[in-house]
Amino acid sequence: MSEQRTEITTLGEFGLIEHLTKNFETHNASTVLSVGDDAAVIDHFGKQTVVTTDLLLEGIHFDLMYTPLKHLGYKAVMVNLSDVYAMNAQPTQITISIGISNRFSVEAITEFYEGVHIACEKHGVDLVGGDTSSSQKGFVISVTAIGEVAPDKFVKRSTAGVGDLICVSGDLGGAFLGLTLMEREKKIYLENPGVQPDLEDESYIVGRLLKPEARKEIISFFAENNITPTAMMDVSDGISSDVLHLCKQSVVGCRIYEEKLPISDESRRAAFKFGLDPTVCALNGGEDYELLFTLKQEDHDKITLNEDISVIGYVVDINEGSKLLTKGGNTFDITAQGWTAFKES
Repeated sequence: MSEQRTEITTLGEFGLIEHLTKNFETHNASTVLSVGDDAAVIDHFGKQTVVTTDLLLEGIHFDLMYTPLKHLGYKAVMVNLSDVYAMNAQPTQITISIGISNRFSVEAITEFYEGVHIACEKHGVDLVGGDTSSSQKGFVISVTAIGEVAPDKFVKRSTAGVGDLICVSGDLGGAFLGLTLMEREKKIYLENPGVQPDLEDESYIVGRLLKPEARKEIISFFAENNITPTAMMDVSDGISSDVLHLCKQSVVGCRIYEEKLPISDESRRAAFKFGLDPTVCALNGGEDYELLFTLKQEDHDKITLNEDISVIGYVVDINEGSKLLTKGGNTFDITAQGWTAFKES
């Protein structure tokens, strides 16, 4: 029995949008007018508005050979919400636009939107608009996220000060290791199509790649404990690259301790199994979507009770450079070796 396949042409653009968005409900009072008109209407009632956008391209940002469409929809939303949280703001609305070729059926795109819906529900975000278009080749996804923040409570990348603590949420390197595993299995499959993928019970690192979580609870923790980071950004390119971004924007240097980098047991085991150095994976692997932030030293005691936050170093004068202090007592310059969108193939 073959699965049903409905061609997108049978619905048309407006029919497709109506079909894909029929289950989305409004959660925020700030959403005055949602999907279905020429534009959405948003009123943040005296709060400041945060806006961020991301473009995800098949073959560059994701591979449909091992990325389920539902996971892709979820991730497309999460990577944008992560940017809103990185501003110390609360996401409230998203718009999502897609370009699709005729190899995608209505059922396939519905599956993608199921992932979008789960992410929106989880974070209380309203889908308020978007667009669909035909694409000649790959799947193109553009998501814009809108959020709100109390006046001047947003946190920039450029405001870290000398002596501040450098902190990160969660753990690092897992998504890169998940990608390493999936790419290895893809290569084996392409050479031997009859061989079933062997994910070796590596559900943690696979999940870190395919289903990342934006760190809403960290922003809530800040609010509950009266903590305002001095600077913040999310970890998308790799902690080494992102620490350097933050230092450059703030015109400071840093000291990062290798032994303080948070690496999960699952990631450490996977790294050893693949013949990789866990520290290198943590430093240079991208797409962790954790929060990297700096704090005044007097706020240190406020974060000690949160096991999901690690202090990994401190901010120094720009003349002292940005250095990694290894477990063996050596000092190395931190270099930006994380993921880049413009790598030469």
